[in-house]
Amino acid sequence: MPEWRKDPIVNRWVIIATERGKRPNDYKEINEGKISRKCFFCEGNEEQTPPEIIAYREPGTVKDTPGWWVRVVPNKFPALNIQGDSYQQDRGVYQYMDGVGAHEVIVESANHIIGMNEQTEKQVEEIIWIWRDRSLDLRKDTRLKYIQIFKNTGPVAGASLEHTHSQLIAIPFVPEDVRQEIEGMKEYVNQRGSCVICDMIRQEILEKERLIIDNAHFISFSPFASRFPFEIWITPREHQFDFAQISEEQVRDLAHVLRSSLGKLSSAIRNIPYNVVLHTAPVNMKEERHFHWHLEIMPRLTTIAGFELGTGYFINPTSPEIAAQALRETVEIYPIGEKYEMEVSQYV
Repeated sequence: MPEWRKDPIVNRWVIIATERGKRPNDYKEINEGKISRKCFFCEGNEEQTPPEIIAYREPGTVKDTPGWWVRVVPNKFPALNIQGDSYQQDRGVYQYMDGVGAHEVIVESANHIIGMNEQTEKQVEEIIWIWRDRSLDLRKDTRLKYIQIFKNTGPVAGASLEHTHSQLIAIPFVPEDVRQEIEGMKEYVNQRGSCVICDMIRQEILEKERLIIDNAHFISFSPFASRFPFEIWITPREHQFDFAQISEEQVRDLAHVLRSSLGKLSSAIRNIPYNVVLHTAPVNMKEERHFHWHLEIMPRLTTIAGFELGTGYFINPTSPEIAAQALRETVEIYPIGEKYEMEVSQYV
């Protein structure tokens, strides 16, 4: 049973989840010159996963059988469990509680592909819709205060299976990074009377130095104070605090910007490992309407070492202006699946 434990010095909660040690590594073997994969997520292997929570599937097909194109299942080795009590208990100087939460896997394709950029834009729309549907459903549990959607691609980024998928972890607290963003955005509104991300969008569109892709509803850009080489943020142009408020037109535009941004990364740097995280407003508590939701894409091209771990400050060897220029000039290669590489030694 997982457990939440609180650091009494900085009031930071940690998940102790020994079951996570049982996660399998991806299995590959060479067979007559071809790579064969034992993949739990491929269509036809539904019985190898926990029972599905929801799936978008062909009419007339049955749960946990082929016929789906996006499928959500509980994580087989969850960091948290929906069962338990959110009551905090004391043990001397320490505080702890049951490992309450939800941990789900979104299988993003019935086919064995690796990257979201290998999908059609229509399929990426379907993934975004299921992110929204799960967010709306899980917030019905009033114990949960934050729903974190994230995607790991590549072993360096923490992916233990290569089949394209994302994950969702719903927790009974607001994460410290998100809390800092909430407080920072609130302070900016109090000082200047406007949203900091709305102002960032206006400046990025005006200056164009760090802008990568934009359309009617979204922009992607390299943030001015990028922590990682080739870091990308994607944010709605319209002020919106809750990702689950997204409209049909916005889903179409987000699918284009997200797929194209990842396509440019993958075309620019072969086999690039990266994490995608969604930062949105908390649920089941006071609405943080000054918050502006966004996606952060963090390539894992450098190693977080002693200085970063000791201070919380990041050293980025690639300026966001150079990274954005390189990505703007990168042509996405289709059909996806073929890997191309530009010369990036001057950047990383």
